[in-house]
Formats: sequence, C-alpha cells, structure tokens
Amino acid sequence: MSPGTTDEQVSIGAPSGDGRFHLAGRSIHLDPRVHAIRSDLADVALAGVLFAPHYARPRIRRLTALSAPLRANPKLQAGAVSELLMGEEFAVVDVAGGWAWGYCRHDHYVGYLPAELLGEAAAPTHVVSAPAALVFERADIKSPVVARWAMGVRFSGLMEDGFVRSDAGFIHARHVTTVDAADGDPVAIALSLVGQPYRWGGRSGDGLDCSGLIQLALAGRGIAAPRDSDQQRNGLGVLLDDNASLRRGDLVFFPGHVGLMVDGERIVHANAYWMAVTVEPLADVVARLAGDHDQPILARRRLK
Repeated sequence: MSPGTTDEQVSIGAPSGDGRFHLAGRSIHLDPRVHAIRSDLADVALAGVLFAPHYARPRIRRLTALSAPLRANPKLQAGAVSELLMGEEFAVVDVAGGWAWGYCRHDHYVGYLPAELLGEAAAPTHVVSAPAALVFERADIKSPVVARWAMGVRFSGLMEDGFVRSDAGFIHARHVTTVDAADGDPVAIALSLVGQPYRWGGRSGDGLDCSGLIQLALAGRGIAAPRDSDQQRNGLGVLLDDNASLRRGDLVFFPGHVGLMVDGERIVHANAYWMAVTVEPLADVVARLAGDHDQPILARRRLK
C-alpha cells in the first residue's frame, strides 16, 4: 500500500518575546501520514517544529473492538488508510463528533477512528500468531466457540491447561505467542497467510494489503516496520546492488507495491491482481508491471 500522499509544507515555529509562537526559519516538509498535523491543531510534540493555532497532548487508549479501519476523514464512507487491531494503542489528539483523531502507536500512522471503540483495556500479554484463533467457552476444544480472532489481535490473559484464559474465553496456546516474542520467521508468517484476501488498508489475518502483510510478518520478528511501501523502502534493511542474488527474506519494492522473497526466485505478496496473498515467480510479477512501468523494480533490500 502506498497512497502517494503529498507531504505538507509547514514553517518552523519559534517563540516570540511574549511567549507565543510565530513563523520563522526555513520551510520544512513533514509527512502528514505520520505527523499529527491539521490546519487547526497539532500534536504538542511538534510545538518546537511547526506553528499551529492549537496544540494537544495525546491521550493513550487501546482498541477494544477486534479491529477498526483507520480512516482518512471522520466519516464511515471515507477510505481506509490502515487498520488498528484489538489491544493496540492509539494516541488520541482530538475527539469531535464521535471520532477520535490521532495516530497508531506502533507506526505513528495518522487517521480517524470511532471514539467509542477506544478504551483503557489492560496491557496485552499475548498476540494471535496463527492466521486465526478460535476462542472457546472453556479450556476444552470441544466446548462452544464464542469468537474468532485474526492474526495480530492482542489481548491480556494467563496460561491455564494448555490455553490462555482471557476475559473473552480460552485461546489454544498453539495459536498465540507472548507480545515480547521476537523469534518468528517473517517468510513463514507470510506463507501462513497465503489465500487470505487482499484488502486495501488491511493488516490482519482477515485481509491485508501489500505493506500490511510485510508489517505483520516482520512484527513476528520484533521489527516495527513503517506502514506504507514507500516508507518501508526507505526505512527497512540495507539496499542491495542490482546484481546481487536474492535470497529468502529479502524485500522487493515495485511502484506502489512490495513483496517478500520466499527463495531466490519466488515472492510472497498480497496483491490486487489475484486479490489474495499469493506465491509466484518474481519474473511473473516483473512481466506484469513492465508494460506500465519502465522500472518495475525500484529497490531490493535485505533485513539486517
């Protein structure tokens, strides 16, 4: 996912003699995808960087619903720019008309969520690591299933008889890891999601876009990846030479797209062509893009 958002040009704010801010210094560029900037309001953390009519100190809340689209504007018809999952933190800069505006704490991505979905839930202890996990009524796989949680959902619970007991029910221990686990294989995680639907803005086991798949897969290794593919291209790993051989785990970036190499020839990616997470030869992806792009591959990067 790479929406091609244009950076907003602002000027540095400097305090005047009466303690108020005035515009001074050179203009700078701040990316509004990851800086909470509006014409009327900004995150107080930016007070020394830019001038705004008002600043607000964010209040940290957690998502209490299973998931919620992060929207570009405060209305249900607005396009999704990302997704917040249960247990993840959201920094609320403003609330108006039932909508909370702020940013996701894991990647600082800015947008709007229904304020009623945010609360002060307990800090999560576990995260769903399987493509999906069933929540049982009791610590028994024959007991009624009360919910289905997608990969990436975070919750608080305690181990009990091979299950993790949560307020919602019991989740089998094989379907979760602790939130501080960082030994996952990103390629194996991505491959476990093959067949899941492509969904613009999605970043859970219920549907993903290209960069959402990368973010979710790398999270299992403890890597906090940026949200969009252009941000990932600029912020992840080390750049490979054009003649370097690719290997498992390398990232390949295309115009507005990204995938993860399964081996030296095949790539796993969430793509709108197949409308799913798929594995296919890298050469096939390049051939599809060659008709529309003079440079189908923009960069290849290797995780450290």
